[in-house]
Amino acid sequence: MDYPKTAVPTNIFTERGSNIVVINPGSANIRIGLAQHDTPFNIPHCISRRTSQLQKRNAQDQMLNSQVTTAQHMERERAYDIVASLLRIPFLDEEVANNSYPRKMGRVDAYPPQNNMKEPVFTWTDVFEKSVPHSSTTEEDVPNEGDTSESPTLKESKIKVEPNSSERKYREYICGEEALRIPPTEPYCLRRPIRRGHLNVSQYYPTQQVLEDLHTIWEWILVEKLHIPHHERNMYSAILVIPETFDNREIKEMLSIVLRDLRFGSAVVHQEGLAAVFGNGLSTACIVNIGAQVTSVVCVEDGVVLPTTQISLRFGGEDISRCLLWTQRHHQTWPPIRTDALSKPVDLLLLNRLKESYCQIKEGEVEAVAMVHSYEGGMQPGSHKTRLTALNVPPMGLFYPMLLVPDVYPPPPRSWFNDYDDMLEDTWHMDFPGGGAYPMWESYPVFQTKPKKEDIIGLAEAITKSILLTGRIELQRKLFCSMQLIGGAALIYGLIPAVEERVLHAIPSHEAIDTVEVLQSRTNPAFVSWKGGAILGILDISREAWIHREDWIKNGIHIGSGRKHKDSCYLQAQAMCYLNS
Repeated sequence: MDYPKTAVPTNIFTERGSNIVVINPGSANIRIGLAQHDTPFNIPHCISRRTSQLQKRNAQDQMLNSQVTTAQHMERERAYDIVASLLRIPFLDEEVANNSYPRKMGRVDAYPPQNNMKEPVFTWTDVFEKSVPHSSTTEEDVPNEGDTSESPTLKESKIKVEPNSSERKYREYICGEEALRIPPTEPYCLRRPIRRGHLNVSQYYPTQQVLEDLHTIWEWILVEKLHIPHHERNMYSAILVIPETFDNREIKEMLSIVLRDLRFGSAVVHQEGLAAVFGNGLSTACIVNIGAQVTSVVCVEDGVVLPTTQISLRFGGEDISRCLLWTQRHHQTWPPIRTDALSKPVDLLLLNRLKESYCQIKEGEVEAVAMVHSYEGGMQPGSHKTRLTALNVPPMGLFYPMLLVPDVYPPPPRSWFNDYDDMLEDTWHMDFPGGGAYPMWESYPVFQTKPKKEDIIGLAEAITKSILLTGRIELQRKLFCSMQLIGGAALIYGLIPAVEERVLHAIPSHEAIDTVEVLQSRTNPAFVSWKGGAILGILDISREAWIHREDWIKNGIHIGSGRKHKDSCYLQAQAMCYLNS
């Protein structure tokens, strides 16, 4: 049947959304759920596999700059001085001069109790297989507003091993947050299939392993969380909501996982920026997606993404968390414990939680008392009552990237970007069903088959640059008043007025623009793109954008096109711009 395109009644969501799975993969987390649900599961996008080479546990996550260089340290110090001056934070020498005791010796019991929040402790994952039948540990896993991620307490209760068990067997792999809470003494290797907005392919992490890990993680979620068994998968359709950073080949590989390996009956691809517009009920906006590892900016006009406005920044919420640790050590307030967000995943969980609870943007000294936990080996976590200071500095790294010093990973081998399928058939002169010409997508960033360059500029400059690239003053004025912040880091208190103020000052004086506004999100900013993908799938505006499993696997024939998809640019452009038809 045909569904209304001007309204989305509840019964349409219930009817059409019950067999549509929306998958929004990210670098740190994957948001996945049925389209009929209000919110998705939000699960860490990682997997730990059992290994016999304990000494090489981190081999597949090797970094280029695990240690901050001297030049980076000096740049960070200069950036800190600028931010401290803007926020009117006393410098360290001023603090020492005005205080008879060092800051690290301040009495934490002298602070107001409302700042002393109780921080839950992360528990170590039980790495052994369950000895109880699966049927005896049934839990209702349908997500709701208060349950969008894995609960450590719930998971721990599910994996308890009977004390009378005589032989314990290691689990072959562990997914999600459990993978981040494995004691470092256990024989497991942590893998993150996506890094900084791209598949984490390197000489240490081969392509085949990356794709196998993606398949395993997604399969685990579909079975354990959504309760969709493998043999019923052909009755479901999948919507892939992909970040703007993904390249042509990466999109093709993910489609193959969804249709060939996970065995969905059909699938469609949508871009995060476009989905975000629908997620908040807009048609024109400048979408600012502040993810965990990548921040992207793109403009959408009347439901169509403007290709030339896409900008990627190589920092995000996790960098703010690591900057929080640096700031506390800079002020000598961090307890004397071995906290390392790069080599100990559980420490990054701790820092992320502290950031979400305490970081904000406002002038003056922002301080709080928190319980910081130390995680060493397989021992019980230690507790340290700590006074956190300068909590408004780390979020300002979005505007002053030198403050964040992002970690850098080896790029994929050059051969990764050679899509040999493109050589088999000339697809550069294809036409779209709606009469649109292909050349308009020729420079579209998603379709490039070469490494992309990310801008090393602050968030305000990136937003301003993106909007001004549209070239039309009327549209520019509309976009500057229709900015939309999405992603987990968009929840930072005080970020919206900070963006408005700095974007206004970043606009060149010769531009006739004097008003900027960030629109309030109608739903959780972290799930806006996922929700928009669900809406797009339920509206089902153009059936030509859907790819069927048999067509994709056998010969790449796309129904209605009569052509092979030896280059998925045509396929991708159909999925992205079908609103024009």
